[in-house]
Amino acid sequence: MPVGRPTKYTPDMCDRVIELGKTGASKHEMALELGIAMSTFDVWQNENPQFSEAVSRSLELSQGWWEKNGRLATFGAFDGFNATSFIFNMKNRFRDSWRDKQETELSGNLSLDDNRKAVAQRIIERLTKKE
Repeated sequence: MPVGRPTKYTPDMCDRVIELGKTGASKHEMALELGIAMSTFDVWQNENPQFSEAVSRSLELSQGWWEKNGRLATFGAFDGFNATSFIFNMKNRFRDSWRDKQETELSGNLSLDDNRKAVAQRIIERLTKKE
């Protein structure tokens, strides 16, 4: 017999999550609207493939909402648009699509004498050093 409270999860919550994504909502906003903690939201994603799919789709819709409104605002659709604030929001909210930093991976084999190996090692260390 399962221990603990019964889940509040119902399949219709998938539709609610998708609708929230259409308004630009974040996962935290979705959890708030569903009346649950983020930890519960995460558990539901892990335990319910349908819910996980709905969250993924809603985040795509959310990004689209933000990008569309940012594009419109850039051309005067909204008074008081703050481009700096918008960019900061986008870079933090949608890191995979909006980050400036490019990551480069070095691979391959080098055949160098000891002196050149040391120089190459210093160059690699500088290139891969975290800023």
